[in-house]
Amino acid sequence: MLLSVASLQAQEHNFDPPWNTPPESKVQFTVPGVDNVPDLFGDINDPQLVVFFAGNQFMCIDDLIREFKKSHPKYKRVFAETLPPGILAKQIISGSIVIGNMRISLKPDVYTAGKSRIDQMPQYFSKTELYAKNRLAIIVREGNPLNIAGLKDLARDDVRVSMPNPDWEGVGKRIEEAYLKAGGDALKKTVMETKVKNNTTFLTQIHHRQSPMRILYNQSDAAPVWYSEAYYQIIIGHPVALIEVPEKENIQAEYIAGLLKNAPHRQAAAEFMRFLVSPAAKSIYRKYGFITE
Repeated sequence: MLLSVASLQAQEHNFDPPWNTPPESKVQFTVPGVDNVPDLFGDINDPQLVVFFAGNQFMCIDDLIREFKKSHPKYKRVFAETLPPGILAKQIISGSIVIGNMRISLKPDVYTAGKSRIDQMPQYFSKTELYAKNRLAIIVREGNPLNIAGLKDLARDDVRVSMPNPDWEGVGKRIEEAYLKAGGDALKKTVMETKVKNNTTFLTQIHHRQSPMRILYNQSDAAPVWYSEAYYQIIIGHPVALIEVPEKENIQAEYIAGLLKNAPHRQAAAEFMRFLVSPAAKSIYRKYGFITE
């Protein structure tokens, strides 16, 4: 019986993050489901650059930081967070965040988020830059067992939906815009009110992690996500499928980087801002399904 329980527990964490490559260290202590901090990256001690990324860009971090260090070798210690942009904004405004027993009070040099979030905080930035775009897709289990063809199918009684909570993440409001395009107010109300009440729509707190995991562990059947999030799960070999959302029903996100007026590392921040709009960075974003110009 003990062996069976151990096997079950291992299976329950089979798809758990972190999905990125951890930093090198002689001591590695990542325990799936217990000690696992997938949205904090790099060197938290005495960093030379601190970047708060919109969470759905976590898959780009390894390549971005490696390429930035390669072109700017004087920066050895970089720290990044990929929490939901609304949470990061609160962290900027309040000055700290607590995760478990850990308090982080590092001030960011650069903050990236969707355009609407950046537009709400103009007083914090000395400079902003558009660097990438995205659009929506639907992630389902491999083989698409419920034959989900589009956003309208998310209103079906037999489809369990994983949906970002609009109170936490701006993408939730953007997906609601797509519901209106695809099926009018009736579709939006069914998914966001009726199905929330009867527990067939689950509202997430960390959409870029929770929605794919809910699909992988058969807790939800379909999740509207950024295209890059579904594409990444396929890249790393997880058993999911990507359902395209037609352009007439889709929406587009614009990602803006803001250089903080009170950035502790102003030179590093300015150099990272230039790097984000460079051909090297744009190539990385395209690799993971983003759109660049």
